[in-house]
Amino acid sequence: MKMKGTTIVAVKKGKQVAVAGDGQITFGDKTVMKGSARKVRRLYQGKVIAGIAGSVADALTLLDKLESKIQEYRGNLLRASVELAKEWRTDRYLRHLEAMIIAADQDQLLILSGNGEVIEPDDGVAAIGSGGAYALSAARALVRHTDLSAGEAAKNALEIAAEICVYTNNHITLEVIERAEL
Repeated sequence: MKMKGTTIVAVKKGKQVAVAGDGQITFGDKTVMKGSARKVRRLYQGKVIAGIAGSVADALTLLDKLESKIQEYRGNLLRASVELAKEWRTDRYLRHLEAMIIAADQDQLLILSGNGEVIEPDDGVAAIGSGGAYALSAARALVRHTDLSAGEAAKNALEIAAEICVYTNNHITLEVIERAEL
């Protein structure tokens, strides 16, 4: 049996970028193992926010690798993400890890997967995990049709996903970065 049950949503709007995640870890199809896991973390002196979904050990391993790459490339999130994706896809051990990452800094919002993808969404909204499609739909609607901030939209989208997806709960971790003036 694999552990699963995660929803991560990110919104980049105005001067904010926000990443929110639920706290549920599900074992198999019927058992909630934990309801208050923290799947959203700050990296690189608080300048990067990352949310993880997938197998817990795999996701944490990849999060550590991402943090190392960000350090190596002095905070350049895009370069660090591309290098991690290359390694993730080609390394014999890493390519078997089952997880996804959303990473954001004040300038970029990226989705990273084990297939070597580093995707920057066109609309500044991204979601991964079991309830990702629900959270993505809700976040897009909130961004397009309300004046909510990025943080408020991400939190509300996750609350909506928790009402629909049995693998998502409403124990929400929210991290927000205020973008610097350009």
